[in-house]
Amino acid sequence: MTVSRRTFFKATSGLALVSGVFAMPSLSFAQSYNEEELLIPGPLGDKTLGADDAPVTIIEYASMTCGHCANFHTRTYPDIKKDYIETGKVRFIMREFPLDPVATAAFMLARCAPEDKYFDIIDIMFDQQRSWAFTDNPYNSLLNFSKQIGFTQESFEQCLTNQGLLDAVNAVRDRGSSEFGVNSTPTFFINGDKHPGALSFDEMAKLIDDQL
Repeated sequence: MTVSRRTFFKATSGLALVSGVFAMPSLSFAQSYNEEELLIPGPLGDKTLGADDAPVTIIEYASMTCGHCANFHTRTYPDIKKDYIETGKVRFIMREFPLDPVATAAFMLARCAPEDKYFDIIDIMFDQQRSWAFTDNPYNSLLNFSKQIGFTQESFEQCLTNQGLLDAVNAVRDRGSSEFGVNSTPTFFINGDKHPGALSFDEMAKLIDDQL
């Protein structure tokens, strides 16, 4: 079956109606949430990096079409990974919070890829975000991009027409919004403390160090 642009956007149209709700950052003081509740994974399970017994757990809610998220992942995240995740100090959890249909499709592709390639694909998507996320024909752009990371047109279409996968990605977003007050991306929870915004390395390092 060939997936048309109409089918592509229809499959994720629910997000088009609510994306504006999540587009603006929240102007509020830092809040704390129950870590046990935060650590309950979504229907697809969590994607994690780092030691399970790390003293600090960071949960990021991100959107693949979010420029601030791309900025964090290209400028700050590599040093956080090197200095904290790979040294056993931080366990990092990535959660889907798509702001639009294109972001939803990108997360679905990352989930359809081989399990051990998830974070590699997320990194590539953020690094090359402008080449696939902000074009006149996002369907074709994402299809062409997907071929660079190992998809065929058939596997691309199979992934994006998987209703169960779409529902699961949306469930993660909806729970983040309703239970943990996520209303902008990126939003981080560091040992339960909520910190919205693309934090710099120094800002995040101080928050982590305060928990060690």
